[in-house]
Amino acid sequence: MNKAQKRNALLSGPYIFWIVLFIIIPLLFVFYYGFTDGNGHFTMDNILSIAKPEYYKALVLSLVLAVISTLICLLIAYPLALILRNTKISKKNFIIFVFILPMWMNFLLRTYAWQAILDINGVLDSFLAMFGLPSANIINTPAAIVLGMVYDFLPFMVLPIHNVLVKIDDNTINAARDLGANYFQTLRKVIIPLSYAGISSGIIMVFVPSLTTFVISDILGGGKLLLIGNIVENKVKADNLNLGAGLSLILMIFIVINMVVSMKMDSGIEEDAMLPTDKSSKVGGK
Repeated sequence: MNKAQKRNALLSGPYIFWIVLFIIIPLLFVFYYGFTDGNGHFTMDNILSIAKPEYYKALVLSLVLAVISTLICLLIAYPLALILRNTKISKKNFIIFVFILPMWMNFLLRTYAWQAILDINGVLDSFLAMFGLPSANIINTPAAIVLGMVYDFLPFMVLPIHNVLVKIDDNTINAARDLGANYFQTLRKVIIPLSYAGISSGIIMVFVPSLTTFVISDILGGGKLLLIGNIVENKVKADNLNLGAGLSLILMIFIVINMVVSMKMDSGIEEDAMLPTDKSSKVGGK
């Protein structure tokens, strides 16, 4: 081992220690409790309990709301990231600062603020009443939970996409335009494929917390809509660590699937972009 390798090994030591202490060891505990009963005997009952109607329904609802929230974040974040890319640096920094400013506040405070806005006779209802409009009645509904997720997790979609878009060389975009591509063709065939790494990262960073959240559904759902995260929380609070860990492992499966699919799609698009083709002169569809 040369000096450079020794230096790298020494520098990586704290990170390895952090990973082992705060990631690997907690995961081992989750696996242990998930596959054992209260007496420490091996069992699959904690995993198979997901088939119970109340748990299965909560899982399906969590998946649906997480997918909807992720798609909404993507539809909002990508155009915003494109606008930021073409904005002057001074204005761009200010917009990004304003955009991430709410993230400096406590997560609970932000969620309670939305409760005050959406609650019956709250800020939103008072505003609608000024114009003689009926109450929105959003609080304690799936729409309120999705709204809370989008508000809290949207920056996690915008920032990775923006970081990738700003790295795209303007000459690449200009070359596509010179070859006859209009704006939408350039966007579809050049910009989006080159920014897929940011899209993939954003999807993972939004989908994972959306799937596992329980605070947002507690506050904006009023406890009337139980997500799988709420059930895990309730089981842990009731000292049923084994069932809570088993249900957490089910969540982990969907999170891993999401990450694998995103990385596969990302690598597939990158490989296609690197393949030589004799159609490079037909970007504009001519």
